Amino acid sequence: MFRLRLLPETPAFEFLNKMNFASGLSVLLVIGSIGLFFIQGLNLGIDFRGGILIEAQSSQKVDLAKVRGSLGSLGLGDMSIQSFGTERDILVRVQRQEGDEKAQIVAINAITADLGSDFEIRRTEFVGPTIGAELAEKGVLAVICALFAIMVYIWFRFEWQFSLAALIALSHDVITTIGIFALTNFEFNLATVAAILTIAGYSINDTVVVFDRVRENMRRYKSWSQPDILNRSLNETLARTVMTSITTALALIAIAVFGGAVLRDFALAMLWGVAIGTYSSVFIAVGIVSRFDLSRSDDDNSVPIPEYEREGKI
Repeated sequence: MFRLRLLPETPAFEFLNKMNFASGLSVLLVIGSIGLFFIQGLNLGIDFRGGILIEAQSSQKVDLAKVRGSLGSLGLGDMSIQSFGTERDILVRVQRQEGDEKAQIVAINAITADLGSDFEIRRTEFVGPTIGAELAEKGVLAVICALFAIMVYIWFRFEWQFSLAALIALSHDVITTIGIFALTNFEFNLATVAAILTIAGYSINDTVVVFDRVRENMRRYKSWSQPDILNRSLNETLARTVMTSITTALALIAIAVFGGAVLRDFALAMLWGVAIGTYSSVFIAVGIVSRFDLSRSDDDNSVPIPEYEREGKI
């Protein structure tokens, strides 16, 4: 029977030899992401900057160019019209209007009237600047709390060196994801914050699998050098890491292609997160751990030493 094999049955890649190159690449990615964030900024969605959102459904296929031209003539400022779900659904985003709540209602009524009776208004939302700023603050706080909680968990589960490595790897993933959004000008909204938290969870899952194997092999192969143990651990978990990333990516590609404009940015953020999370688990987290002299104390005698190692063959 034919079996698709993406990796050798027993991979023996020398990952640690590439760590200096990977470290340099990661530093460039992080610096570039921070630079893009401060220079170009993020295309903040209505969740954060405030504004009006209207979801409407037409009785027939929507001509987006015609709708954009008609609504654009209203003079309501920055406006975005996108397909949403089916070819009959549209999502209208309009910047917050100058004035109080009455000014926003006037803008909503103007858009509704311009769309006409062919469209059914299915949802209308307005986010004020105060609420937008509060959501932004809570989004940042959620990411920081998640990273801190993960760091504490890894500290108790393994050692402080592993905790530090995991925190740096996760921060690397979060910063570069934000950099991608600054570079591509994709909308940054609450769904993106959810994507970043999901990326952190996905990445730490990969990292914990590798760390578990490192700890196990540190106890098992006590006569081996630390670099050899780290390389072996990475090779042993490589197939699982790659296959998990590929299957997750396939699902995300389907969401990006068929999920419509609303889910597209979320799916693209997750695709980048899967790629960068896999990379950081292998090269960043383990690369940082390799800089420390790890403890080989064995409080758990359930891990046997192989016979060939006891006989001094290695």
